[in-house]
Amino acid sequence: MNALPKLLPDSHLNETTLDYVNALKNSDYQGDIEYSYSSRLAVATDNSIYQKMPQAVLHPRNLADLQLLAETAKDMPEITFSARGGGTGTNGQSLTPGVVVDTSRYMNAIIELNIEQEWVKVQSGLVKDALNDYLAPYGYFFAPDLSTSNRATIGGMVSTDASGQGSLVYGKTSDHLLALTAVLANGDILNTAPLNKTEAQKLAQEKSMIGEIYHQALSTCVEKRSQIIAKFPRLNRFLTGYDLEHTFDDKAETIDVGRLIAGAEGSLAFIAEVKLNISKIPSYTKLVNIKYDDFESALRHAPSMIAANATSVETVDSKVLNLARTDLSWSSVATLIEDVPNKTMNGLNMVEYNSESEQEISAKIKELGDRLNSEIQQNNKNGVIGFQVIDSRVDIKKIYAMRKKAVGLLGKTKGRKKPLAFTEDTAVPPENLADFIMEFRDLLDSHGLEYGMFGHVDAGVLHVRPALDLCDPEQELLLEKISDQVVSLVAKYGGLMWGEHGKGYRSQYAQAFFGDDLYHEICKIKAVFDPLNKMNPGKIAVPANTDHTLVQVSDQKRATFDRQIPISFKNEFESAMSCNGNGLCFNYDTKSPMCPSSKITADRRHSPKGRAGLIREWLFQLAKLDSAVTKQTISPSSFKSNIYKRIWNSLFSKTDFNHEVFDAMNGCLACKSCSSQCPVGVDVPDFRSKFLAIYYSRYMRPMKDYFVAKVETLAPLMAKSPRFFNSLTDFAPSKWLLKNVVGYVDTPLLSSPTLKAQVQDSALYLTSQASLEVLMKMPQEQRDKHVLIVQDPFTSFYDAEIVVSLVKFIQKIQKTPVILPFSPNGKPQHVKGFLTAFAKTAGTTSTFLNEVAKLGIPMVGADASLVLCYRDEYKKCLGDSKVNFKVLTISEWLKDGNSLNGIKVCSQNNPKHSYKLLSHCSEKTALPESEKDWQHAFAQCGLDLDIVSVGCCGMAGTYGHELEHLDNSRGIYDLSWKQTIDLSESTQILATGYSCRSQVKRIDNFRPKHPIEVLASVIS
Repeated sequence: MNALPKLLPDSHLNETTLDYVNALKNSDYQGDIEYSYSSRLAVATDNSIYQKMPQAVLHPRNLADLQLLAETAKDMPEITFSARGGGTGTNGQSLTPGVVVDTSRYMNAIIELNIEQEWVKVQSGLVKDALNDYLAPYGYFFAPDLSTSNRATIGGMVSTDASGQGSLVYGKTSDHLLALTAVLANGDILNTAPLNKTEAQKLAQEKSMIGEIYHQALSTCVEKRSQIIAKFPRLNRFLTGYDLEHTFDDKAETIDVGRLIAGAEGSLAFIAEVKLNISKIPSYTKLVNIKYDDFESALRHAPSMIAANATSVETVDSKVLNLARTDLSWSSVATLIEDVPNKTMNGLNMVEYNSESEQEISAKIKELGDRLNSEIQQNNKNGVIGFQVIDSRVDIKKIYAMRKKAVGLLGKTKGRKKPLAFTEDTAVPPENLADFIMEFRDLLDSHGLEYGMFGHVDAGVLHVRPALDLCDPEQELLLEKISDQVVSLVAKYGGLMWGEHGKGYRSQYAQAFFGDDLYHEICKIKAVFDPLNKMNPGKIAVPANTDHTLVQVSDQKRATFDRQIPISFKNEFESAMSCNGNGLCFNYDTKSPMCPSSKITADRRHSPKGRAGLIREWLFQLAKLDSAVTKQTISPSSFKSNIYKRIWNSLFSKTDFNHEVFDAMNGCLACKSCSSQCPVGVDVPDFRSKFLAIYYSRYMRPMKDYFVAKVETLAPLMAKSPRFFNSLTDFAPSKWLLKNVVGYVDTPLLSSPTLKAQVQDSALYLTSQASLEVLMKMPQEQRDKHVLIVQDPFTSFYDAEIVVSLVKFIQKIQKTPVILPFSPNGKPQHVKGFLTAFAKTAGTTSTFLNEVAKLGIPMVGADASLVLCYRDEYKKCLGDSKVNFKVLTISEWLKDGNSLNGIKVCSQNNPKHSYKLLSHCSEKTALPESEKDWQHAFAQCGLDLDIVSVGCCGMAGTYGHELEHLDNSRGIYDLSWKQTIDLSESTQILATGYSCRSQVKRIDNFRPKHPIEVLASVIS
């Protein structure tokens, strides 16, 4: 096959948008303006099934920028906008063919906090969990608790009137809304707050857009009130958009037009600043996990929990539970949701109680417990088979984190059919919910569909996601049919289609719900706010007396593009194709290991979701070409590489979509946190390496890539003369050449004396595979007294102290350490996309380690990142059948082998202070028990070990050594590691990752110890 072809998708802006962008550039606008194909593509999808390519993306820095971008477009009717926050909408609310306005990058500050009056004022781009982290030390929180709280913004929550768990007590976002600062389509600022009716009537007489808004609000919300009350269902949680009922408070005789904007999905105004009331964190919280023999039992039992004054009742079915069990996060909650002996748990109610009185909450829990025990004893009456009471707030958070992640896990189901969000937030009166769901199930069963269910039964809201493959046009039609059928079913049970997640592309059903008269009133409101239909057009309503139309359920979906990608392409890049846009990779928390590049750049392209979307588009563009590339597989080995063409292309092919994809892939640290943290397992390093291999069939590689790929060949050779090579590396001209020619900085120095020199008298140091014969001839009982150390290039040649300490530790527990001959791991080759070379390396090393495994002796590796490569990249490359060995990390070996049983600790070597463990991100995400294993090992030695929550250190192999990534590398370190380091004694800090220790040494001038160094020093 030829080299990768040049790709030139239709990325040109239309003439009007180009004029607008140029006008904005020539104004005082201070924010970012992005209109590259990749930037626009990154916001062309959300957590819905739809895709719509915008013309440009704006990131305003402040209120003045919001005004200016609106004012600049007021004489350009073709320019339309859609506000965007976290992009977590499940119904395409923020998708637009116009201009996306994203406030999350810069407008994310907390403006003012007033504890005495219990309110806070924030900018619209602030993430909800960030707000609660800020409020927690004051004993307060912002109550609406949605499953996407670690990336959903306050502006987005207001726009969708978000609620979530506990809405029975805490209500929706609009119930906490005290005031808004919004920018209208013409650039005017609208400040909202409840006004008495007289003041509102005075404003309504003004000859201005704001005057017209108040005039229409009074006309609709006051004069039509009886009709509104009669039409809107009496439900705790439902979304109408333009909240006609609560805009007028008939008791207080006040008008608040902010309640029109809440839930308007950005179709009325830009939200700039928000004033919210805040709630005290309850003094006492307990959670009761009630287990059922089937899901229907859980549903029918839930109303009695509500009657018992629970704060919230969350329900999940067996499908969601079983998916949660397959995720790594399940280990953190397995003991909190234990199976019932001899029973199958097919439903779960999570019932929460809050109180300011310990006595009151204990009484409620006892009363509930007595009742549940009675039901269990009565032959599992009401389907109850067991329950657990959880007292710890930490444990309760773990359970809710599992519940939140389980939503995304639905997308991880095998096969082409995936559970989809399109009918997933129906709301009916809670007393009707069980019957409604049973009929809903019958409807889906009649179509032969699988589905998952979870939700907020206390509010009558249940999320139902049928599994469909929208790449099949027939199933896309079925989706539309089911959508219509569910609308009718909801009406039958006195509910509505959108209990929580809003309208978006379901806006076509609005008129049927409101009725012609009230819907016309809503269109009048749209007309006074946005007469030219510039604000998120097509969503919720159109301006009255215009010919504008609403978006439809049948509109363009992601599958429209995906179905044109050949199956062979999809299979090769399955990890990218599986992304469903849930956006967990946008997690704002700097202490979360998920995607450090996304955190430091605040660029959606540099996230797993962004990168997966780019790969999908890249595959789609390749598939459109009428060339050989569409007739074969797209594996890297199928592309030919011609050096002369690569040189030519590198010099003259500047405009190429391949470059845009490369920029996003090149910014990835290959830390692999996404592969375990993403609910659907989007593994960026996996498809990144494949893309790089293909990309470099067209373009020249930088010299630094060859240095990285050859490190496992060069390091052993240089280690023969470490002093000479260290002097050469530390020589100023060498540093200059490495930096300015190769693009490599802060090159680490080789260990001197070498590992071999340090351990040759204390360990069996095998120099060749043939020397394994010594062990093979031993009887098994003698082999059992040995431990095999699998070398890696970094600890063996650059940080030998770790292996030396491991050797000493093994000796001290009365076993014989054996250092296996060095066999390259290949991970550096994989990271840089040298996949042919990696396959060869992996094959050779697997053959060697497969033979070693026959000895039945534990194999231990000192660097977890490279150990995990054997389990992941090796198996993907070679297949499970050719990887018949397992190399353990040190923490796994300590746990599995019970190596510390009966050890003695030398008290004079036992320091008084406790240690702080900062784990390597790959290790703690892929092996979530590893930190606890280290903690247990230290406890056995009488040492305190605190687990410190940190994100990525910013080094990630060679990423931090590359000049082009240096600023980001240091910036990532500052996000979480720097704070911990500055607040600790250097002797307290322990780090499991070689790259992490290197980063600390480079930036803070000391090398943290590895935990095994401490253990080896304290054992007698």
